Amino acid sequence: MIKVHAWIDDDGLLLDFEASGHAGTGPRGFDIVCAAFTVLARTAYSALAGLPGAMVEGRAARPGSLDFHVKSMPGEVRERALGMSVYLFEGLSALAREFPEAVEIRAEQRRE
Repeated sequence: MIKVHAWIDDDGLLLDFEASGHAGTGPRGFDIVCAAFTVLARTAYSALAGLPGAMVEGRAARPGSLDFHVKSMPGEVRERALGMSVYLFEGLSALAREFPEAVEIRAEQRRE
C-alpha cells in the first residue's frame, strides 16, 4: 500500500509531504496505480520546487518513497503553489477512492 502523510496550511498550501510504499496492484514496472501516483507526486514536487524564489527540499531515499518540505514560498507565486497543491490532492484522492486497498492519504492542517 502507498501511504501518504501530508501537512497543509490554513489555505490548503502543501507544506510537507511524505509518501512510501507500493500499490501492489500489478507486477513491478506495470502497476498503473504506482505509475499514476508517481507521476502526480514527482510532478508536484518538481513544479513546486521550480517556482521562482521557492525553497523546497526533497528526497527519494529509496524506491517507493518521496518526501519533500516547502521551506518558503514567496507571496508572488503562492497562488500558483496553492493550485498545484489542490491539483495533487485531487489526483491522489481520486486514486484513493478508486483503489482504497492501494492508496491511503492522511492530511493534517498545520498553522505556520
